[in-house]
Amino acid sequence: MKVAVYNTKPYDKEYLEKAAAGTNHELVFLESPLKERSVKLAEGCDAVCVFVNDNLNDKIIESLHCIGVKLIALRCAGFNNVDIVAAYQKNIKVLRVPAYSPHAVAEHAIALILTLNRKTHKAYNRVREGNFSLDRLIGFDLNGKTVGVIGTGKIGAVFAQLIKGFGCNILAYDKFENKELAGIGQYVPMDTLFNQSDIISLHCPLTPDTHNLVNAESIAKMKKGVMIINTSRGKLIDTESAINGLKTGQIGYLGIDVYEQEESIFFKDLSESIIADDKIMRLMTFPNVLITAHQAFFTDNAMVQIANTTLQNITDFETGNIKHSNEVTPEMVK
Repeated sequence: MKVAVYNTKPYDKEYLEKAAAGTNHELVFLESPLKERSVKLAEGCDAVCVFVNDNLNDKIIESLHCIGVKLIALRCAGFNNVDIVAAYQKNIKVLRVPAYSPHAVAEHAIALILTLNRKTHKAYNRVREGNFSLDRLIGFDLNGKTVGVIGTGKIGAVFAQLIKGFGCNILAYDKFENKELAGIGQYVPMDTLFNQSDIISLHCPLTPDTHNLVNAESIAKMKKGVMIINTSRGKLIDTESAINGLKTGQIGYLGIDVYEQEESIFFKDLSESIIADDKIMRLMTFPNVLITAHQAFFTDNAMVQIANTTLQNITDFETGNIKHSNEVTPEMVK
């Protein structure tokens, strides 16, 4: 199959080319994201391969259908950026990578917690400048703290297991309980988790139910000085509410690897540009906020798995042997 690979970065090309070796697939690598003006770049292709920041709305789906595209291959687990119903109506299959390395994301969440707590990023910069003072670097013991885990799928379950190793008490919330958490933590109502957690880590998908899950009302229910970690989807947090929570001290620490308006910022070098997004610029002024640019997934293990599964999805589509677990259907977005 001929596949237009949008939003290609050098590392995408490296791993996808290795995965495609020995197959009959022709990958056309495009640096451009998939937008209305770049759809025409996929002319002559049977499929498009896209990432989390490609917005495939109904208009783009229509345009893809008009040029004969039959498959959308997501090289990610999330699919909230695709109008699945529109794709289904145009008989365009949507296949994803449901799991790659849950440890990669879970470990990054731990890294955010430890960095925010022990201020290692600040200590590193201080020492490089010859400042060996310990002033304002004090942290707290994780041992004995209560950690709330929202979303206990593969990543959430791994995170719970890892943070349990620090001696933390685990509270969990999910519509569907995960048996892997038996003996590790206890499931509680969402409000209980908000009320009792010292640290809250988000590992749930973005759905209509979870959109702006962290908002003014939910933040008010949390412990004063709570630490909030988000390595899942940016729109789980209402940024304006988070800023207000930081200003009042209700939120003591915020660590995010995702951001609700990241599409125009993340995965780009903007070091010589004026960043027009006032909210993320405001977040960066807080000394108790740590932002990374959607890198939680970014390990060699994960990239190999993402590339291999993406190419296998393309092969399975071509041969008619699509794995049910990898297909995204309208029922999954209701």
